[in-house]
Amino acid sequence: MKSRVFSRLKSFASCCNFMSIFSRPTAVNLSDAAIKLKEIISKAASTVTVPESVFQAYIEAAEIMLDDDVATNKAIGSHGANFLQHQQNNSKRLSVLTHCNTGSLATAGYGTALGVIRALHAQGVLERAYCTETRPFNQGSRLTAFELVHEKIPATLIADSAAAALMKEGRVDAVIVGADRVTANGDTANKIGTYSLALCAMHHHIPFYVAAPLTSVDLSLSSGQEIVIEERSAKELLHTRGGLGEQVAASGISVWNPAFDVTPANLIAGIITEKGVITKNDMKDDAFDIKDFIEKATGKSTV
Repeated sequence: MKSRVFSRLKSFASCCNFMSIFSRPTAVNLSDAAIKLKEIISKAASTVTVPESVFQAYIEAAEIMLDDDVATNKAIGSHGANFLQHQQNNSKRLSVLTHCNTGSLATAGYGTALGVIRALHAQGVLERAYCTETRPFNQGSRLTAFELVHEKIPATLIADSAAAALMKEGRVDAVIVGADRVTANGDTANKIGTYSLALCAMHHHIPFYVAAPLTSVDLSLSSGQEIVIEERSAKELLHTRGGLGEQVAASGISVWNPAFDVTPANLIAGIITEKGVITKNDMKDDAFDIKDFIEKATGKSTV
């Protein structure tokens, strides 16, 4: 019996190892969580005598991760909502545009960028949330729109290509997106189309913010040029429903389908984290000193 259980533990550890190696290359959080869980399993397996205790250690660690993630997201929401109100001099209700899905369906139950929108709504200062379809897989229309309706948050869905027109009409006070990875200088990788929104926001003098936990920061990368961008299946563009439906594009056409793009730090007004909002020391400076912020906020060296 014990041999079978230990065999399952070995397979379990191998699964965590597989997740850490082959998780999506652009994002950093999944591989980080998998590595932490693998370490917990290995430590438990080397110290306990009852195999079932290893599974219990894993469950307890996962539940702690769940609680920590929700608490982190709520802190991001609170910091972001307060910061945005201060930037707007508390003069009016805010309308916010977001991209992709960063809510409870993408996190453990509250959200990052969508967490800021939730907090604004809870404080009674949100005029309207706008969400893009987020083609080609439509995370915005399928997931974000669902969450906004479910939470009874005033919201409007737009096509990705309508964002510039919406900004031109003066209907957006801020753009808030999530992040799959943030480099040391503040360059940010996020769902494809984010870079376009940042450029549109800059042209229309609308502040563009990134909301992400500090676990999304990768200080080992100096800039976004070092981020590996995942490319997705051509089917997502050739077929409806993100590749699951009927073919609509001409057979034989070549496809380029990056899942993410990189928004340079000079287009980002602030990075909203659970420890506060990272801003630039000098508005003329294009980069953030994220390393210094983390060390001051956590009291720990990042070396």
